[in-house]
Parts: sequence; structure tokens; C-alpha cells
Amino acid sequence: MRRLILVRHASTPGMRAACFPSAQDADHAALAKVRHVAGLPARFDHYSGPEPAARQTAEAIRPAPIVVAALAEADHGRWSGLPYERVAVEEPEALLQWRRDPDAAPHGGESPSALAARVAYWLVGQSELDGAAVACCDAGPIRAALCHALGLPAGSGALFDLAPLSVTELSATRAGWRVGCVNRPVLSGRS
Repeated sequence: MRRLILVRHASTPGMRAACFPSAQDADHAALAKVRHVAGLPARFDHYSGPEPAARQTAEAIRPAPIVVAALAEADHGRWSGLPYERVAVEEPEALLQWRRDPDAAPHGGESPSALAARVAYWLVGQSELDGAAVACCDAGPIRAALCHALGLPAGSGALFDLAPLSVTELSATRAGWRVGCVNRPVLSGRS
């Protein structure tokens, strides 16, 4: 049976400014808090999304994660790095279309359905493995994994709050994935 521990990467300047995700480094202060990760097994396969903040968070947990393209945050096209508020003012119809239609990509990037498909494909492979795995990535792939596990439509992941440095845990069973926890703080003994 596969136990999959998904860790949302440490905060970034874009997260604090309420911007669409973009390739940014993690905040140094947030990374410093990743010294004592709660509840990790003694042995685990170690993965990371390709973004700098995901890799840095994974490295803070344990060196040399395997970088997995399927764990990349959605490509938000021309909206990448822009404040949500600005997009809401300048392109309200496009933003509404993107929120309502999982196949829409008015920003010229990746649709929620495309993100969901690549994460689901990766999860199928993970479900065939035994032991534990820890994967650090941004919220999009974690939300897509939750939707897959729960049989929810693509794009429904926005219903899940996922704080930086939080854990979502899934376990593979013969009947599919089970959700152990969502948005649990990753730290123990905060300093």
C-alpha cells in the first residue's frame, strides 16, 4: 500500500501578495521552519515539483528529491505572477470563465482539466507502489490529487484551503485513494 504525503511548499513573495503562481524562491524564514517535520516515516521516496519553492522545501526536508514534472503548478499563461485582483478588474469575463469551466484556459496556459489529468496519471503510477512517499509542490497539484481521490470534477479543488507548509495525506487501497488529512500543519515544535 502506498502512503502519499503531499506538502505544500513554503511561502513565496507572490503568495503573500495574492498573485497567480509563478516560479519563485521560497521565503528564507519559511524554509528555516522546515527543520522538524511532523509525522514523516523513517523511510520514504522523495519527490518535488519543478518550481524553485517546491524544490527548496523538499531539500529542506531531505536532500536530493526526484523532480517530477507532473507535480508542477498549472501554467497560468499571461496571468502568471499577476495579482488576482488585477486580473479580476482587467479580465473579469475571462476569470469567470476559468473558474466555471474546467476546460477553459483564457490566460493561454493550462486548463484545470489538463492539470487534473496529469496529476491523476501520476497518482495511478503511485498507487502501484508500496511504502511511503513525500512530495513537495504548490496547491494546484495537491487540489487536483484530492479531486481525483474523492471523484470530484476537475476544478473543484478550489474548495480546499491549503496553507503553505501544510500536509495532505492520501493512502492507496484496492478501492482507490483514501484521504487521511488535508491542510494539517507540517511543523512540530515550532521555533
